[in-house]
Amino acid sequence: MNKKILLISANRHRAPYPVYPIGVSYLSTYLKKALGGYEVLTFDMNFGTLEELGALIDAQQPGYIGLSLRNIDGANSFDRTGFVPDYEQITKQIRRHSRCPLILGGAGFSVYAHTLFDLLQPDFAVKGEGEKALVELISALDGHTGYEDIEGLLYRDKQGAVALNDRKKFARKLSVDFDDGLIGYYWERSGMLNIQTKRGCYYKCIYCSYPLIEGTCVRCLDSDEIVENLEKLSKEKGINYVFFTDSIFNIKNDYNVALAEKIIRKNLPVRWAAYFSPSNITDEEMALYKRSGLSHIEFGTESFSDTQLVNYGKSFTFDTVRKTSELALKHNVFYAHFLILGGYGETEQTLEETFENARKLRYTVMFPFVGMRIYPGTVLQRHAIREGVISEKDTLLEPAYYISKHIQPATLKERAKATGKAWIFADDLRNEEVERFRTKRNRKGLIWEYLRLP
Repeated sequence: MNKKILLISANRHRAPYPVYPIGVSYLSTYLKKALGGYEVLTFDMNFGTLEELGALIDAQQPGYIGLSLRNIDGANSFDRTGFVPDYEQITKQIRRHSRCPLILGGAGFSVYAHTLFDLLQPDFAVKGEGEKALVELISALDGHTGYEDIEGLLYRDKQGAVALNDRKKFARKLSVDFDDGLIGYYWERSGMLNIQTKRGCYYKCIYCSYPLIEGTCVRCLDSDEIVENLEKLSKEKGINYVFFTDSIFNIKNDYNVALAEKIIRKNLPVRWAAYFSPSNITDEEMALYKRSGLSHIEFGTESFSDTQLVNYGKSFTFDTVRKTSELALKHNVFYAHFLILGGYGETEQTLEETFENARKLRYTVMFPFVGMRIYPGTVLQRHAIREGVISEKDTLLEPAYYISKHIQPATLKERAKATGKAWIFADDLRNEEVERFRTKRNRKGLIWEYLRLP
């Protein structure tokens, strides 16, 4: 057997910009350190073709192939195109050129693990983080030993049924080596690279799939490793902007403070951005993050109505949203609010409250999504079944949305515009305009601050 492992990033979604396949890079780095004697290859479908993939498999004849599924669709009710047909094509192409063990994983797969296992028919799959499980699986297959106890592993048992092992332990000591063959592409077209500082989320938002993907146990990755990665990117590759892809960055502030202090001590010329909750951040922390390079915050706010915040499972109020927004302004940090209009419990009254409160926020951008994408295993799914929006048998692979019957979606853009603020709906963005802004004007990092209004 050829001692090669091929990892494939299946993602082709580029709105509003292509995202570096960081999950595959974490896997590749871990495998190289843990499996001596193996060569780890990667292939990115974002700019590779099916024909090129087939040619690579023919030339390299890997002993194992891992396929990472990042997204199932764009989570945009204005465009409900699903990506699963693409994944079926990729899987078929792999099978045409190789019969080696095929192992599925990734964030998108983890939400629909059993459904996608049945549909795509891999040999194995991993739900949730894949580093430790993948090493254990390959070691077991190489040694012809049992794999039935590997945490997070999906496989067919002796009766042919799909079995899934519970996960009890998580990786903490992780580093990432960025792929030199991919850095240039994403730096030019995205203006940033991405990296994790922590995994897991214990918040209870009714619609969110992050706890299903990463678990509810929040574990912080080694901050020294992260700073070392940032130093390499800036000094060796000229990369000076990163996005921390944590589900919520400000969820473990002792750790965050220590990380920021290490970045400052290293005097790294790196700016950074992250997803934040509008709660759980102090003036001192904001000041420290700014000194360490924080330039943009994307708040997962979802509504400016206190009633809706309760309906959505949030633990803060609009007063907190307003105060934290002013805190960002005080420290010259650009900020935007991501919202869900017309989700569970929304009424014309709560919508009006959101629009009125939007007028109270200064120098910001609002990114509203209309309706809530329904994911299996969420509280929202149970609400939607109870109300007859979906059935219990719906796999939800075809994008399904909860849009409150008590609102008039056609009026949302007009009402948003009437606030005099910057609202950018999901169908307002034009990918070619964003790419031109980056390539022609060489703008790096997030660029939505250019769209702000008073």
